[in-house]
Amino acid sequence: MLSHTDLKKGKIFILNGQPHLVLESSFVFKGRGSSIVQGKIKNLVTGNILSRTFHPGEEFEEAEIQKIKLLFLYSHRGQFWFQKEEDPSIRFSLPENILGENTKFLKPKTSLEGLFFEDKIINISLPIKMVFKVIEAPPGVKGDRAQAGTKTVTIETGAKVNVPLFIKEGDWIEINTETGQYTKRVEG
Repeated sequence: MLSHTDLKKGKIFILNGQPHLVLESSFVFKGRGSSIVQGKIKNLVTGNILSRTFHPGEEFEEAEIQKIKLLFLYSHRGQFWFQKEEDPSIRFSLPENILGENTKFLKPKTSLEGLFFEDKIINISLPIKMVFKVIEAPPGVKGDRAQAGTKTVTIETGAKVNVPLFIKEGDWIEINTETGQYTKRVEG
């Protein structure tokens, strides 16, 4: 069992029968030696993010999440289809509202991890850094500025990303999928 002090960033626990991931947590010390934990948690089944306060005496069960290698196949009418990497006959689908921001970076044949809870797929975990082709980039306009400028480009999945002015159409760029930010230009 986990106490309120064990709920640190990255910990997965069960709340109301569903697995939750701790995104942020901070200790707040109250008078007379008691402390509470204020946290931001994500429901791994619904994708909802909420803030919650955890008090002394509360106990939580640690969630057993199984990670399985999956391959993204395609999307159709808001459903995203995956298959087990080692067994193509086993396929799963997840709706767009569960996947959330991950859908911006899904391209066919992407290898990723599927998160399973009680033998049911609940969400996916993308590689932290992925490479994409820039399909649309406005020309970079140099101005009278002291800092480097940025512009918004469209990558092959249709997502829009801010990049430096030197990036042009046809370039390959690396993006951090957790933050959605440009990291570097790579050779295609």
